[in-house]
Amino acid sequence: MAVAVMEPVLERLEEPLLGPDGEDRRRSGDVMEMLQQYKSRWRAIRIMYLTMFFSSVGFSIVIMSIWPYLQKIDKTADESFLGWIIASYSIGQMIASPFFGAWSNYRPRREPLIVSTTISVAANCLYSYVHLPTSHNKYYMLAARALVGFGAGNVAVVRSYIAGATSLAERTSAMANTSACQAVGFILGPVFQTLFTLIGENGFTWKIIHLQVNMYTAPVLFGALLGIINIVLIVAVFREHRVDDLGRPQNSINCEEKENDEVGQETQANIDHVAVVSTNFLFFVILFVFAVFETIATPLTMDMYSWTRKKAVFVNGIILGAVGIESVIVFVAVNTLSKRTGERAILYGGLVIILVGFFILLPWGKQLPNIQWEDVKNNSIPRTAFSETLALFWTLQTQLSSNNTVETTGCPIIQSWCLHTPVIHLGQYITTDILIGLGYPACSVMSYTLYSKILGPKPQGIYMGWLTACGSAARILGPVFVSQLYTHFGPRWAFSLICLDLPSSS
Repeated sequence: MAVAVMEPVLERLEEPLLGPDGEDRRRSGDVMEMLQQYKSRWRAIRIMYLTMFFSSVGFSIVIMSIWPYLQKIDKTADESFLGWIIASYSIGQMIASPFFGAWSNYRPRREPLIVSTTISVAANCLYSYVHLPTSHNKYYMLAARALVGFGAGNVAVVRSYIAGATSLAERTSAMANTSACQAVGFILGPVFQTLFTLIGENGFTWKIIHLQVNMYTAPVLFGALLGIINIVLIVAVFREHRVDDLGRPQNSINCEEKENDEVGQETQANIDHVAVVSTNFLFFVILFVFAVFETIATPLTMDMYSWTRKKAVFVNGIILGAVGIESVIVFVAVNTLSKRTGERAILYGGLVIILVGFFILLPWGKQLPNIQWEDVKNNSIPRTAFSETLALFWTLQTQLSSNNTVETTGCPIIQSWCLHTPVIHLGQYITTDILIGLGYPACSVMSYTLYSKILGPKPQGIYMGWLTACGSAARILGPVFVSQLYTHFGPRWAFSLICLDLPSSS
């Protein structure tokens, strides 16, 4: 990759320097300038990698704790509203991506990057105060997550910059690295959340500014700190560069030169639009499935294993942390393996692994989960229309014991499927975690790699914006889909439809 980029420099070095000393110094200075530009260009690209990683961490760092925190601050919220809160991030991102992308076409990219990151920092600070209002707390949380997603609309800016700042030989690898940073951020975010569970649910309060720092607010404050670091790097280190297909420096402008319009139109005409649409659809399915898994992990373990809020956040954080390490290994391995088997084989193999994972997660056997009402035993619950009466009794019992500080655990009886759906054993859940940790990163990296090759050498900002919109749409529909289906029909229906959806996408 680097050799291809430095070929113009090496050619300059091989030229005989027979001119006067002044000419020798001029040529030597030109070579040094090209080397400095090369280093500065890749320094800027690596800052874009960090921007993508920080943005992903900002999304996933609270995924495991949103549900228990929502239960704590607003008793009126249910799993259905949880889906909307998680989807609000992607709604904000889908709205903001075209806006920031268009901005970056006419102004230096530093501007939309700084503004978008500032919005994310402010939104994270808002999230840390959602417990203060006396009512409608769930709507404040919804607004905070939507604004975090709006700030994450800079993903389109990042990808369009990398497309314009890399040569044809570098572009596939750079796009793959970008998607790898994004995927690692999604997966490793819960690791930071796990560390913050050590603070506990109460934590401590900074009374001067009414800031409560606990296991729920500390992660977003950490996300705000990462955003501030990102802004400093963009202001102090980031320098915009643009190169042609051979890696030769071009003027750093954010739109195509007029003389290149005809070439660009010819390149666009040669793009296989059927393959573009197919890859966008496939990417939508991959992100949809992963969003479903992220959303349902905490409620599922609390219902199936009678875990408390704190235990669910802590254990799921450890599990996803291990999956994150596994995914890093996969990212390293697929680059080598794809050279032997091809990108498509890796992509289809990853889809099969994810399908097997969700099939294993289906409820089997006859053992029922514990019901979230200590006076009701599983073997004495009538599986008839009496379930509605039991739901009424459970509601009354909850109201009478509202002053009790003991947290109730188990599968809520108001979810009627708890009365007849077998428990998903912990071994099934962990096995699915492992398989998704293998399949998802392979599919994610190969999707971007194939997409970049389909598009060819033309700057890919517009098309990458489409791909980002597809991913955002998946993260909108996935949480809403699974939260509604899981609440009303249970995990059997939710995971069965996933198993039917995956084969159709391939």
